Amino acid sequence: MSGRLFGLGVGPGDPELITLKALRLLRQVQVIAYPCARHGQSNARAIVCSELTHGQIELPMMYPITTEETDHPGGYKAAICEFYDAMAEQLAEHLSAGRDVAILCEGDPFFYGSYMYLHDRLAHRFPTEVVPGIPSVMGAAARLGTPLVRRDSEFTVLPGTMSEESLVSRLNREGAFAIMKLGRNFEKVQRALERTGLANRALFIERATMGAERIIPFSDVDPLQVPYFSLILVPDASSAERKNVGRAGWISVVGLGPGAAEWLTPEAQEALNEATHLVGYHTYLNRVPVRSGQQRFGSDNKVEADRARHALALAEAGHRVCVVSSGDPGIFAMASAVLECIEQGPASWHALDIRILPGLSAMQAAASRVGAPLGHDFCVISLSDRLKPWEIVVKRLEAAARADFAIALYNPVSSERLWQLIEARSIVARHRGPQTPVILARSVGRPDERVTITDLEHLDATEADMQSIVLIGSSTTRTMCMENGRKLIYTPRSYGR
Repeated sequence: MSGRLFGLGVGPGDPELITLKALRLLRQVQVIAYPCARHGQSNARAIVCSELTHGQIELPMMYPITTEETDHPGGYKAAICEFYDAMAEQLAEHLSAGRDVAILCEGDPFFYGSYMYLHDRLAHRFPTEVVPGIPSVMGAAARLGTPLVRRDSEFTVLPGTMSEESLVSRLNREGAFAIMKLGRNFEKVQRALERTGLANRALFIERATMGAERIIPFSDVDPLQVPYFSLILVPDASSAERKNVGRAGWISVVGLGPGAAEWLTPEAQEALNEATHLVGYHTYLNRVPVRSGQQRFGSDNKVEADRARHALALAEAGHRVCVVSSGDPGIFAMASAVLECIEQGPASWHALDIRILPGLSAMQAAASRVGAPLGHDFCVISLSDRLKPWEIVVKRLEAAARADFAIALYNPVSSERLWQLIEARSIVARHRGPQTPVILARSVGRPDERVTITDLEHLDATEADMQSIVLIGSSTTRTMCMENGRKLIYTPRSYGR
């Protein structure tokens, strides 16, 4: 008895957008096949990698050619046909041996999906079932927060590989459009949209629903940097008009505070409630309760500028956007990133309603746990050298220690920076006594809060991480013990008396 062939649509990129049926079959089959490039990476496999089970046979389908030229005598078409013929025979061996085979396909298998070419070769030979998936077009529309068509409007999907004249001919019709397969075709598509007067309605998105998703104003797209996984949506005229009627966009950069819900200000809470879109580092975004109808865009902590541009583009499109930061947004956080992008961005961003909503900072929260170590003059320094040279950090540490400031150290260590807190301690120790009070506070206001009181001599840098803040006292900072054994640390308001 032969095995069954399944064409599984795994959706546009977000692992949570795969259907329950596709997920069930994925876990049951004996063989998993998926397309991949020569470097071995597979976006389809990456979407479902956490769901693969032990013992499944994996069959990478490595394309002999993607967008580059080929020396095959029959050209690109012949090279790809040979590839699909060979892959079909490999899959047929497993199916003939009684093994069920699932071929993964991003988006939907029958919507520009590579699966269909294997379906043509195998479906008449073996029992076959195709499980639909959410296409990238629908994922993009949801992430852009824009309806495509209303009532009896038409919707047309166009490949960017068409000639410019063919694109212009089709774009001259009424309705909404999705243009796929951009990459190096972008400039041609751009010209076609400009010729048909649709450029002002065009919405550009890269890697929709994926972790590296970016929404960029169409006029700002660099034609040389357009990835394969990108597309353009052109909503119909009525949807485009409705998008901005009575909906002035705004952007608020919100400080969530360091952790405790009660530390969120009423002003920040009101902005979060009113927002249609939330943008932020996914760890901080997860602290905001999910609200029905509100779209959330989480991303990695090292893409501040991309995150800011994404938020500004959403606000320009008429949305109410909150960019969330931990602590205060103006302290090593998103407020400056947003403002810098406005200065460097299009003139239209200078007309946006921009608000910076303060939050309780991590250093304030940490200080409150032990008393008032920042009660006199103090300074704040980030030990991260990702956005500034380490030599600058050293100069500032030397100056602050020599001037006898109490010091708050942000970003003390990370997985890539395990030595800088140790060096910072050595620099400060040249100007402070070994018993200078030091507070190491982690996740203040959250369930895993940990606050350690030590001194400069015994500070253990291995106890710190990126969720930590370090407070180092000045020469006048004092420690006292209460009757219940609790230690309190404070820096007197008067100096040298």
